[in-house]
Amino acid sequence: MLTNNSINFVLGALAVIFAAAGAQRVPETLQPPANEQLVVQVHAKGEQIYSCKVDGAQAGWTLKAPEAQLFDKDGKSFGKHFAGPSWEASDGSRVVGKAAANVASPDADSIPWLLVKVVSHEGEGVFARVTSIQRINTKAGKAPVSGCDAAHAGQEVRVPYSADYVFFAPK
Repeated sequence: MLTNNSINFVLGALAVIFAAAGAQRVPETLQPPANEQLVVQVHAKGEQIYSCKVDGAQAGWTLKAPEAQLFDKDGKSFGKHFAGPSWEASDGSRVVGKAAANVASPDADSIPWLLVKVVSHEGEGVFARVTSIQRINTKAGKAPVSGCDAAHAGQEVRVPYSADYVFFAPK
């Protein structure tokens, strides 16, 4: 006969197993250099903005810019993410990056995971020393698969997305 204690133990063990199975490991190609350490991790919620580009017979959605709010681990406003790609903390510090590597998201309906190298800094604050950024745990945000043709050239669409951004700086 199962007691409450044994049932709680089994449920706890199952919870640990399922949590571990649900955790996504960041691929090696997206790891920051070994001489960098974690500065901060934030959650982004916003939109990927795409523009319909037509070049002769070719037409397709092209990323124009992200537009997202950043939140800390407690859900408090931390800053914003926008064209550049740029990240700005509430303390005024800002970084601009350039994608260095990407890997398809484990969620096929989501934008890729990235490793971004910082190319410029502005201001003093939390981002002042950041040199690498990971975009992981993406949800949605992919460009539409249709709707871009000569009749829609220049049209924009906003696609909701969320992701985690992990910021690294030299040790």
